[in-house]
Amino acid sequence: MALPSPSAAPVGGNPVARQLTPVTRFFTLLCGWWLLGYSLLVCADLVARRYFGVSLQGTDEIGGYTLAGLCAFGFAHTLLVRRHTRIDLFLQRLPAWPRAVAHVLAAIIIAAFAGFVASRGWAEVADSIDFMSVSTSPLQVPLWIPQGVWFAGLALFGLMATLLALHATTLLLRGRVREVNAWYGPPTVDEEIAAETGKAVLR
Repeated sequence: MALPSPSAAPVGGNPVARQLTPVTRFFTLLCGWWLLGYSLLVCADLVARRYFGVSLQGTDEIGGYTLAGLCAFGFAHTLLVRRHTRIDLFLQRLPAWPRAVAHVLAAIIIAAFAGFVASRGWAEVADSIDFMSVSTSPLQVPLWIPQGVWFAGLALFGLMATLLALHATTLLLRGRVREVNAWYGPPTVDEEIAAETGKAVLR
């Protein structure tokens, strides 16, 4: 299973994003292979039900765990390639400095939110470990296992959001407004085209 090259994503010349991209690429590929394996499991379950009258227990439960894990790890990659939804109806009409301040504030708020979510995720994992919680399905899965994967994705999201927010803040304090707007604003039309065609955009 292959994904587009990280250079094709709208990372631009952001040095922090370039350093972090291999990490998110690894987990994105890992999630892709897991999803492929789960799809084969679902197909096997459907065939078993249709032709043999038996059901593989727990495919729906595993699907829930899969969705949670993929979403958590997807947050980090989506943030890194600047694909989170941005409403920029008036943003592009602002002068360079106010626009840069808005981008930095957005990065800080995302980092704070990601840190909060990761902390609450760990609280769930800790509770499951303390109470030795298991799922109520026939699988009887110790809940700390899927929750641990979920928390790992949230922790990665929190770490990357924090690093990006620190970098954006540092650039703004140094007066490097152009870099802030280029690296932390919504992707431009040229970047969108480059991402779709697999060509890197040089800034």
